[in-house]
Amino acid sequence: MPKMKTKSSAKKRFKITATGKVLGGQAGKRHGMIKRSRKFIRNARGTTALSAPDAKIIKGFMPYDR
Repeated sequence: MPKMKTKSSAKKRFKITATGKVLGGQAGKRHGMIKRSRKFIRNARGTTALSAPDAKIIKGFMPYDR
């Protein structure tokens, strides 16, 4: 059976931790920063762990990062 391929878009955007959690960038910071509160902008820095249903989808795209 041939090797499964990793989705290139997923490997660029997500990281799987040693415990199996999927980390991804925070949503909502591409545009429209003026109308967002300072607290929202501050809290949306860095990365966050994805929810379980989203993480399951991403892990399907990255078969060898488990």
